[in-house]
Amino acid sequence: MVNDSIRCKEMLVITEKGENLGVLSRSKALACADERGLDLVLVSPDANPPVAKMMDYSRFRFEQQKKLKEMRKNQKTVVVQEIQLSPTIGKHDFDTKIRKAKTILDKGNKIKISLRFFGRMIVHQDLGKEVIEQFVRELSDCSTVESPIRLDGKILFAVIAPKTTKD
Repeated sequence: MVNDSIRCKEMLVITEKGENLGVLSRSKALACADERGLDLVLVSPDANPPVAKMMDYSRFRFEQQKKLKEMRKNQKTVVVQEIQLSPTIGKHDFDTKIRKAKTILDKGNKIKISLRFFGRMIVHQDLGKEVIEQFVRELSDCSTVESPIRLDGKILFAVIAPKTTKD
């Protein structure tokens, strides 16, 4: 609550420098804040008596928004990208997928490795599991397994994340 929206009859007033002015009536506190060219902001409405502080409220809000913007800018979003394999994948295709996975991991993103079984391929789950295990082994120097190999319906998948370097 700011200025005229404050409904308390009396409040403990603190200046912008942190000086305690004591318990003042609402009208006297507003007049004192207006005299200094500041806003009266209710900081702790639940206290007895409520605490109000004199400050430049628009500048305070601007500073808060600036801090929020800076925090959002420094936040890192992690993207999970998917690489699809096949139980009958060829050597060259496999190497190409490995190179693609390394570039994804270098960017700091996670990879979901999925292998879909079509038709009666589901009978040979062991072949699919070997392909994914080999894929994970090839990337073991630059990644860690976040989610082990699991079968979900006709899709076998695992999730790997880039290795974190501790300085």
